[in-house]
Amino acid sequence: MTAGAATMLPAIVIEKPPRLVRAIRQLAGQSGGDEAAALADELSGITAMVAEKFTNDRTAEGIARAQLLTVGGVSLGLEHLVREEGPDIADREEGDVLALDLLVDEGAEFVFQQGFRLVRDLASMPEDSLVGEYDTDPVYSQRRLKELFVDLCTADPGESWSGFERYLGQLRQRQEVQAIVDCARWLRRHHDEGPVKDPDLNAEGVIALAIVFAIEGGGRIVARCGQKEFERFVKAVRKKAPDYEAGWAALLARIPAPHQQIVADRIASYRNSTLIQNIGGKTPLAQLFVELENYAGSESDAEYP
Repeated sequence: MTAGAATMLPAIVIEKPPRLVRAIRQLAGQSGGDEAAALADELSGITAMVAEKFTNDRTAEGIARAQLLTVGGVSLGLEHLVREEGPDIADREEGDVLALDLLVDEGAEFVFQQGFRLVRDLASMPEDSLVGEYDTDPVYSQRRLKELFVDLCTADPGESWSGFERYLGQLRQRQEVQAIVDCARWLRRHHDEGPVKDPDLNAEGVIALAIVFAIEGGGRIVARCGQKEFERFVKAVRKKAPDYEAGWAALLARIPAPHQQIVADRIASYRNSTLIQNIGGKTPLAQLFVELENYAGSESDAEYP
């Protein structure tokens, strides 16, 4: 076979049905008729509950969608529990046997609740570093929870399902965003002129402001600024020519360890930015403030107090 022909071979597709389906296949090879009946009753009850809360329990389509969500919700819980109890066997057939044991010992409803809790906790984490009233409104929070549950837990028993992998991907992403938001909230609480209590938050903007103002030195924390304060700051920097690195070191020294890496990473990315380079030069203040707004966004205020 030529090299060209070899490159045209189709990729190998590995079937990966939902974990619930794989566990039930293990049950089929056993003689536990009572266990099968009990599991079927539990899954029926879960489907009825899901239909009532998440789909339309009065239509055949609603029941069908609820069945798919039940399969995915239980599978999500199983994937999580299997990896907690048997991480070394999770991707082998032994993982399916463990999943069946969990279903029998703990019950399908317990497993489903574990899966739903994962989705609920995920939905409570921010998707991006811009946080507003929409993100904390209980009505919209419930809507986002439902949408996320449907997205991750819709699982056709006859097809491959990647809901758990997508859950893990979103979890990592949202944990990173949560860390940024938590860092910005700490900076706001320790703002030099008193805590900033605005419910809307541009987390990256807060961190950018803190880094920019830190070059003046002294370890002050600035999480919100107006144009007047920025003009004072620029004039002070141009007059005293402080050591920028020393100022950033003083800022990092004040920040708790869990937030230090986030700020340090952004110092590294901002160090050679046009804004930082121009603050000590002769760029007009009005132009500098426009550049600042590109980093700080709504955390900077163009109006004089």
